[in-house]
Amino acid sequence: MRSTSTGSPGCAIILAGGLGLRLRAAVPDLPKPLSPLKGRPFLAHLMDYWCDQGVTRFILSVGYMREKIIAAFGSEYRGVPVDYAIEETPLGTGGGLLQAMQKLPDAAPFLLLNGDTFFTVQGSDLLKFHQERQAQCSLSLFRSGEAGRYMAVRLGDDDRITALSDGEAEIGGFANGGVYVLDPAAFKNFALGTPLSFERDILPQLHEQGAAIYGMACDGRFIDIGVPSDYARAADIILRN
Repeated sequence: MRSTSTGSPGCAIILAGGLGLRLRAAVPDLPKPLSPLKGRPFLAHLMDYWCDQGVTRFILSVGYMREKIIAAFGSEYRGVPVDYAIEETPLGTGGGLLQAMQKLPDAAPFLLLNGDTFFTVQGSDLLKFHQERQAQCSLSLFRSGEAGRYMAVRLGDDDRITALSDGEAEIGGFANGGVYVLDPAAFKNFALGTPLSFERDILPQLHEQGAAIYGMACDGRFIDIGVPSDYARAADIILRN
């Protein structure tokens, strides 16, 4: 990952192209990342946090209602350049990631974020964790408060991930928090333009191939605004930051 002298994150890709079907009843006329929280888009709160963490460039993977996202953020945010990888047809989180990676400035590791989750991970800690383990993929993990919603993750004694099961996290078990440090070289064998899920297709395939995938347990606050009940309480969680 490109970093400043303090080891803070450099380039961040944000996956912001989904249809947001589960949230449509609460936010019918906006793409999910623009869902308002205290008068500002969710995506602005997310980008604020990562600007403060030292991100020096954003690449937004956009598709559904992308014109509204582009109009809201333009070519820079708080002085940080913003670029867009546009999905003309839906590519899923994996296909959108692969397309956005074509805009990375170099072959260094980068930060990947979900445009509908907020997790107060310390970027410098995750970067250090990634570098010390010579990882190809590093996942941030939280303890799930509900069963059957998030990706379950099992760790070995050395923090290497031994199992991934999408949608099978148990209460109190480790779950994928949607903040990653990734090495571009790990994805060279995936074809561009193919609809893929990052969680259900790419990560499991990399794991089966023996890629160096590690998980860092984090105690930060986590919220996924994908369903109306969590969206309703998101502002309190985010504004406590």
